[in-house]
Amino acid sequence: MTLNTRIDSANNMSNKGLSSFSPANFGMVMATGIVSLAAYFLNLKSISSVLFYLNNILFLLFSLLIIFKLIYYPRVLLNVIRSHKKSFSLFTLVAGTNVLGAQYYLILGHHVMAVVLMCMGLMLWLIITYGVFVGLITKENKPSISNAVGGSWLLVVVATQSVAVLSGLLSANMSLQHNLILSFLSLFMWLVGGMLYIWLTSLIIYRYMFYKLSPHDMEPPNWINMGAMAISVLAGSILVGNASNASYLGSLMPFVKGFTIFYWAIATWWIPLLVLLSIWRHIYKRYPMQYGPLYWGAVFPLGMYSASSFQLLNVMNLPFLSSLPMVFFYIAMVAWLLTFYGFVMHVRGIVLFH
Repeated sequence: MTLNTRIDSANNMSNKGLSSFSPANFGMVMATGIVSLAAYFLNLKSISSVLFYLNNILFLLFSLLIIFKLIYYPRVLLNVIRSHKKSFSLFTLVAGTNVLGAQYYLILGHHVMAVVLMCMGLMLWLIITYGVFVGLITKENKPSISNAVGGSWLLVVVATQSVAVLSGLLSANMSLQHNLILSFLSLFMWLVGGMLYIWLTSLIIYRYMFYKLSPHDMEPPNWINMGAMAISVLAGSILVGNASNASYLGSLMPFVKGFTIFYWAIATWWIPLLVLLSIWRHIYKRYPMQYGPLYWGAVFPLGMYSASSFQLLNVMNLPFLSSLPMVFFYIAMVAWLLTFYGFVMHVRGIVLFH
């Protein structure tokens, strides 16, 4: 093989890799960010800081890959937007951006960078939300529910609530006028996310109960059934903490507190069911575990459950739940380490193959 042939072959393989790069990889940013924040809440500052700086690298790397893909393969991304199976993976861009913003605000105390990331996240939320919904609604040839609906659909809820979380955090250190605006934005997105969860989970439960499921159907993003509620708990807890800063929040406190507990109860209910279904998939059906970006969709909910439970027990004064955040943090940390190891081995395999 000549030198030019080898160069052409390498370029073709690189282009193919870029065209097949999935936005679902941003789930790694989401998962790393929330595990970092859970460590921060539990005063594990060294773990939190290491994951924070790693997340900056991941965010920059994946953002560049998405931008290059948009430039060189715009049709591929357009096809993703109009795909019932893949389009909701785009919402990982929104959630990853806002989670990194929350890291900048809480861990580094960098308010300006947090505001910039919140504006980016909100802009992405508007573009992706209406782009995906319009694309799927106007699509002429649509799949059946059994071939379309899955846990990844709830990434739209996670993305929506991530805006609620970051805007709620930022409102605490703003002037009165900006505080009222950001608090209202947080409340608005929290309510929208809750309604989206009710709509979409009804379809997911219907699909589970009335259509045949294979082990392949129970992919890791099904854990987002729980994670979408966990981040709703975090957003609700922040709203409760901000009640004294905005009069309209104070008048809504019974409603906000009630629904925050309601969301936490649903998130908790999901956990045993998802564990049993995972056992059915991997042990009873012997479905192999092989790394893919979708596995970050299982790590994120575990970290989010730890972080949201910590905030909930603080604002609601629930000391009997005090061990829960730490237990789930260690579970999330183990899941993150195993998945990151899979990621490293996956990348190593690609490099060796090239």
